[in-house]
Amino acid sequence: MLTDQQKGEIVDFFSQKRKIALTTHMNPDGDAVGSTLAMMHYLRLKGHEVTAIAPNSFPGFYAWLPGASDIVIYDKKASAVKKAMMEADMVFSLDYNGFSRVGQMTNLLKSAPGKKFLIDHHIDPEEGFDYYFSKTETTSTGQLVYDFINLMGDEVLINKEIAVAVYVSIMTDTGSFSFASNYPETYHIVANLIDKGVDAERVHRLVYDTFSENRLRLLGYAISERMLVWHHLHAAVIYLTKEDLKRFNYQVGDTEGVVNYPLSMDDVNLSILITEKEKKIKISFRSKGDFNVNLFARNGFNGGGHKNAAGGQTFTDVKKTISDLKAALEPLKDELNYKLSY
Repeated sequence: MLTDQQKGEIVDFFSQKRKIALTTHMNPDGDAVGSTLAMMHYLRLKGHEVTAIAPNSFPGFYAWLPGASDIVIYDKKASAVKKAMMEADMVFSLDYNGFSRVGQMTNLLKSAPGKKFLIDHHIDPEEGFDYYFSKTETTSTGQLVYDFINLMGDEVLINKEIAVAVYVSIMTDTGSFSFASNYPETYHIVANLIDKGVDAERVHRLVYDTFSENRLRLLGYAISERMLVWHHLHAAVIYLTKEDLKRFNYQVGDTEGVVNYPLSMDDVNLSILITEKEKKIKISFRSKGDFNVNLFARNGFNGGGHKNAAGGQTFTDVKKTISDLKAALEPLKDELNYKLSY
C-alpha cells in the first residue's frame, strides 16, 4: 500500500491537470473493465485528461457500462494508444501484477515515460512500478479503486457511474458473492454503492442474462460432451477445441463462467477449463475450500492468480494438457478429498 509520503506525492501530483493513461490486462473481464471505468470517471471528475486502454476487446455484455465506448482497444487503434501512453504523465496498471499481462503492449508500457502506478489484488506484484496500491485480501481491483478514491479524500465524488463500475467489479470477481467475498467491509461498500443509485438486480441481469443462443448451446455442449470427471481426484475438466468454438460461432466472453459449473457437483472440489487458442492452450482453475489453485497453476502451468481462482497456459495440445493435469493432480488427491461443512 502507499506510505504517507507517497500519498502526499500523489495528492500534489493530481493538484494540477494531468494526462493519464489507464491500462488493464489482456482479455479484460468484469473487474478489469469495471475498475478501469471507475478510475476513468473519477479522474475526469478531477479535471484530468484520461485515456482508458485495453489490449484487446472485452465481452459485449459489459458494453452497456457508462463510458465503456470510451475504452480504446490497442489491437484496433494501436497508434492512438501509443500516443496516449507516451504523452501520459502517469500510467495506471489496473487488475494485473506484471508488465507481460498486457500482451503486445508490454514493451510500450515499459517504455512509457510517465510515472507507473499499479492498483491490483493479485499476489506478488512485479517490480518496476513507482507506486503500488496492492492488497490481496479484497474482492477485486474495483474495490481497491473505491478505497483509493476514499484515501484521496474524494468519497463525495463517487457518483452513480463510478458506483456501477465498482459494483460490476465486485459482483463479477466474486461470482455474485459466492467466493472471495468474506470481507465485512465489502458489504458496507456495496450498501453505499446501492445508495449511490446502483440497481443490483438490473446490473446482474445485464451481465448474466444476455446470453446469445450460440453461447447457451456452447455451454450445454461443454457440459454434455466435453466434461471429464475424475472422481478419485474430486476434480472435473471441461475442454473446448478450436473446432468446438468455431462450431458455436464463439465470441469474446462466451466461455466466461463455464469453469464454475462443475463445482456445483457435491463431490467436485476442483474445476478446470481448457480452451484451445491459436498458439497456446488457455487454462482456468477454480476450487472449493483450501485447495490452492494459485500454487498449482504457478508450479506447473505457467500461471497464477488467487487461492481459489487462477489461470495458466501450455504450449502443447489439448490431449497432452489433459494428461499433464491429471498426472500433476495424482499426488495431490488427498488434499482434494474433503467435504465442505459449516
